[in-house]
Amino acid sequence: MLIAQITDLHVRPDGKKAYVHVDTNAMAKACIRAICDLRPTPDVLLISGDLTDCGLAEEYALLRDILAPLSMPVYVIPGNHDRREPLRDAFFADGYLPDNGPFLHYVVEDNPVRLIALDTVVPGEGHGEMDDERLTWLERALDEGGDKPTLIFMHHPPFPTGIVHMDAIGCRNGDKMAVLVSQYPNVERVLAGHHHRPVQIRWGGTIGMIVPSPAHQVLLDLNGDEDAARIKMEPPAFALHQFAPENGIISHQVYVGEFDGPWPFALDPDYPAFKCTPEPEVA
Repeated sequence: MLIAQITDLHVRPDGKKAYVHVDTNAMAKACIRAICDLRPTPDVLLISGDLTDCGLAEEYALLRDILAPLSMPVYVIPGNHDRREPLRDAFFADGYLPDNGPFLHYVVEDNPVRLIALDTVVPGEGHGEMDDERLTWLERALDEGGDKPTLIFMHHPPFPTGIVHMDAIGCRNGDKMAVLVSQYPNVERVLAGHHHRPVQIRWGGTIGMIVPSPAHQVLLDLNGDEDAARIKMEPPAFALHQFAPENGIISHQVYVGEFDGPWPFALDPDYPAFKCTPEPEVA
């Protein structure tokens, strides 16, 4: 099974850029073209939150147009820039979102890997949360899956990253979630977005992973500087998670854009590695 994951698209109304500088719609379209060109074609696409920049119905309509070229099922969850009801209105017809309740949690069962989607949004806040109600839902979902390989995806990472200003708006109660997840060795990954950077951590008995954005990235700053809350136009990217029973999940980062190559590993005839100097004989 091949699972593509994109996150933090921040789609805006036509003609408007995010944060003054970033044409997020154009970058989202380029990312979708790159996914369409992949061989083999991914079996599913996960979008782990911040689908839009302001949660407007107009933005979700544009996002649906951007996603239209895809042939595989697409599964979305909200981020702090999204709004639940416009998102539900835009994607409910796809058949996997709950039609009621306070959260947009769901489980996708009909694949070799079980997909558990978590809604960590706290309306009006930048941070997320796995409170007792949400943890109870997750525990029930994990129990119902038996030992089937499972992937959890959510917007806010429930683990630290060392990027201080982003960790301050991460997912609260991550320590409780780690204790819960550690009881289920079949959880292959906990995937997140929000931080706009590639990050991996050993956490909760599994691997926690944050995927970069196909648009702007967050400045890498591990010093906690006061002015570190900035964006940077580093290469856009997404993730591919390949599952096979004998290996579990192997994750790859894929860059979006046109780059030189591919070229064969052709070396000059006098490349130094081909020249062997005999070792002196030992008397």
